Amino acid sequence: MGSGTAVILRHLLVAMGAGGLIGLERSYFGRPAGLRTHTLVCMASSLLMLVTIYQKDWFPTLGVGQGDPTRMAQGIMTGIGFLGAGVILKERLSVRGLTTAASIWITAAIGILAGIGFYTAVAIVTILTLGTLSVYRLIEKRIRMLTYFHHSLRFLRESTMPEAEVRDLITRHGCAIVSMGYAITNDGKYFDYDMVISTRSQTSMDRLSQALTVQASVIEFRISPTGD
Repeated sequence: MGSGTAVILRHLLVAMGAGGLIGLERSYFGRPAGLRTHTLVCMASSLLMLVTIYQKDWFPTLGVGQGDPTRMAQGIMTGIGFLGAGVILKERLSVRGLTTAASIWITAAIGILAGIGFYTAVAIVTILTLGTLSVYRLIEKRIRMLTYFHHSLRFLRESTMPEAEVRDLITRHGCAIVSMGYAITNDGKYFDYDMVISTRSQTSMDRLSQALTVQASVIEFRISPTGD
């Protein structure tokens, strides 16, 4: 194996390892873009940078000097935006996948560093990224952060709970209503409340769900986090 090939292989293996570590964290928490996606993104970014850096060696007959690698980097980051947008999911009032999209974006940047050969920077940024995704998650769980949830309630139209009672029920269990919408569904059979609620305590959501479970007029309800 020639020295040039060994250098290229080293670049790609570093990108594979860095992207795999970030993707492993995403897979562990069940995100749609996980181990394979992040690994491929990082290796692809590294490979495209290698095309630019070694183009004078691979295409000697063109008679051109080495191109500007920053132009390739700009193109990579622009293209990654489309992949990141694909993992952002909007379900009614909920938006999920923002953190995964950000992790894909920084994984592409790490791949660019690996392609150039800045291994020290690759190691530092990979550690910082894993720390942000893992350690910060623990910090978020320990502090009383304001958390938002999508909450929906369904009643038979003729036995709908008045809005004032719904608001009172939610506030009594330590939650606040951020926004509320209404819908009549199934050809007028059901009346639905769709809302975003917030709280600083997970126990508030537990108590609210237990209270809704014993409400005879509630046909079905749903509480789901709006964040990633």
